[in-house]
Amino acid sequence: MALNATIHKAELSISDMDRHYYASHALTLARHPSETEERLMVRLLAFVLFADERLEFGKGLSDEDEPALWRKAYTDEIELWIEVGQPDESRIRKACGRARQVVVFTYGGRGADIWWDKLAGALARNDNLAVLDIPETDVRALAALCDRGMRLQCLIQDGELQLISGDRTLAIRPQARMGDYAVA
Repeated sequence: MALNATIHKAELSISDMDRHYYASHALTLARHPSETEERLMVRLLAFVLFADERLEFGKGLSDEDEPALWRKAYTDEIELWIEVGQPDESRIRKACGRARQVVVFTYGGRGADIWWDKLAGALARNDNLAVLDIPETDVRALAALCDRGMRLQCLIQDGELQLISGDRTLAIRPQARMGDYAVA
């Protein structure tokens, strides 16, 4: 955790019918001073969509050698590398060389579209890369759920995620810019 980080706790109850994964997770997320609530919540969303007992938050903004999230095999091989935002091409290439599967979650509306238009051609040669976009309206609604203590019910079916927090329900369907929207 970085100095001056804001700590958020999240209790997740995940029912992923697409992967037949059903588990509860108690997470502690450190929000870097330069990280927005939107980015924090997209990191949490990425965790929900790829939840696994070995999926961990990396140092991300604090360490260039670690992603936002990753899953390692018991042999320490990197199985899954997840980036959030608009990483540069060299960072993505490096991740594709180190990990079996790489997923980039973009968000931010027009800014994410410009980033994608600029890098799409260069990224096309990476067979182990998927780029998923979270629509701007969904990110704003997701950020509205952000709290220092969150309790979320997460239901995933047919590629759509429903987050339930108290009396609020949010449906999110990531859009695949590249690769399959399938969790391995």
